[in-house]
Amino acid sequence: MVQTVPEPGALGDIFTEREAYLKAYRLMLLARLLDDKFASLYRAGKIHGGVFLGRGQEALSVAVGLALRKGDVFAPLIRDQAGRLAFGESVLDAVRTYLGSALGPMRGRDGNVHRGRPREGLLTMISHLGAMISVVNGVLLARRFKGVTDCVGAACIGDGATSTGAFHEALNQAAVEKLPLVLVLADNQYAYSTPNSRQFVCRSLADKAAGYGVTAHTVNGTDLAACLQVLRSATGRAREGQGPQLVVAQLLRLCGHGEHDDAGYVAASLKTSPLGRDCLKLAEETVLAKEWADAAMLTAWRGEIVQQIDEAVATVQREPTPDPFAENWVACASTHLVELHDEPQPGPVDI
Repeated sequence: MVQTVPEPGALGDIFTEREAYLKAYRLMLLARLLDDKFASLYRAGKIHGGVFLGRGQEALSVAVGLALRKGDVFAPLIRDQAGRLAFGESVLDAVRTYLGSALGPMRGRDGNVHRGRPREGLLTMISHLGAMISVVNGVLLARRFKGVTDCVGAACIGDGATSTGAFHEALNQAAVEKLPLVLVLADNQYAYSTPNSRQFVCRSLADKAAGYGVTAHTVNGTDLAACLQVLRSATGRAREGQGPQLVVAQLLRLCGHGEHDDAGYVAASLKTSPLGRDCLKLAEETVLAKEWADAAMLTAWRGEIVQQIDEAVATVQREPTPDPFAENWVACASTHLVELHDEPQPGPVDI
């Protein structure tokens, strides 16, 4: 069964709608400006490794993070900066990881996008597309065994992940076990540079849910209000025991796969289509049209966010990077498993 977007206004009374929308918009703006800063640092040679921007996917991403709550599990992907921030990741955590600070959640190791705080429900990303679904399944099953209830797990993937065996196996497992999984699929039209026409022939990726007895929801990924409503609905259904939910959002990645990619393969017709609209710009237009904020207020918010990001970067640039001669090269959370030799080993790191 495919769930469609409810009628406009379903978010509730005007005050609730306004507050929810403005909170989401500000998080989207923070994510966009933070991504822009990372891109600038990358071009200046200050970041080692790749930089992957969420430009064009912030509305969907922030809706995922806001639909979750303390005690839930979130497995974001490389373009989910907005969702990470909405779920509680700090700007400092993001900057520290990209710049390799030893004070970051990953201690400056394991790649600049593989960050998280598992004990707080924010899982560290595995690059293999589709692999994180089964990781979330495992966490949900573990919590079930421990008697933990009222918990939801969200895993974010792209359209390319649906072409992997991991996607099918994990979705089938979640359906059989009736896990409270929300699988969020950003159909951004390309798996890196491979177009959808070379990936699948079904009408919509939402059709794949039916074979597993999973409820599918479709949403316009450029529409913030629609994303907020659909993710809230899907998460609520999963939390109520109605099994896994698949959310498929139609949108377009408004940048390359990473900053190393010029996205020259993206069809011009897609860029000028409704899919190519900038969700952040559309959200800003909605805020102004509904008179929830004026232009001066939006400018002030932007200035505050830029200052916050600049201060975080300045702080992190003064912090130490890992010392390869002193670093204990074991998993961040398992140093207590290392055999003691001449000198005691440090205890487990709280991640």
